[in-house]
Amino acid sequence: MKDSYRHKGLRKKLVESISDRGITDERVLSAIAHIPRHFFLDKAFEEIAYEDRAFPIGNEQTISQPYTVAYQTVLLDVQKREKVLEIGTGSGYQAAVLSYLGARVYTIERQEDLYKKASHFLPQIGFEGIRFYYRDGYKGLPEFAPFDKVLVTAGAKEIPQELVRQLKIGGVMVIPVGKGDVQTMYRFVKQDDNTLIEESFDDFRFVPFLNGKNPRQ
Repeated sequence: MKDSYRHKGLRKKLVESISDRGITDERVLSAIAHIPRHFFLDKAFEEIAYEDRAFPIGNEQTISQPYTVAYQTVLLDVQKREKVLEIGTGSGYQAAVLSYLGARVYTIERQEDLYKKASHFLPQIGFEGIRFYYRDGYKGLPEFAPFDKVLVTAGAKEIPQELVRQLKIGGVMVIPVGKGDVQTMYRFVKQDDNTLIEESFDDFRFVPFLNGKNPRQ
């Protein structure tokens, strides 16, 4: 795989586009500028990999548009060494962004093919510290809880209470929630075992957050 000057120039333009839409966090913009998004896509998409839109990655899943990745990452406000649980590994691009920011990333994928691909591929491009799990995202990783942050990259119909339980007190969860095709982005801060502080933001479209694991077809 090659990351050419042309690719870097296209990433610079992408960062400018995202910045123009209101993403101002320099650390997040730096992550978008440095991580080669075309590595995470089929070769057929290489020429358009830096357009600000989602692309299919197989198994009826998508890689989120860069603006959405940046938006969720800004809301999560990741700090170095924080323990972050990501639900929905997908291509692994969001996990790479979190790792670039210094998080200790634990990421769950329910699609066996995507799990195998991401867990094999990301260490090859320098992201050795990410921990990958082929699991049911609704159940989280209780054996590694509590987490400082939880990021859900699929549209949930309701707040997954098991994931809330796995947040530490003061921890933050960012999750798109909605029962239709469009979800509202929420940020929850866990005040104590029974109280969440809720903030709602813009609307997005995500693939659905589903129960269970989906074995290789």
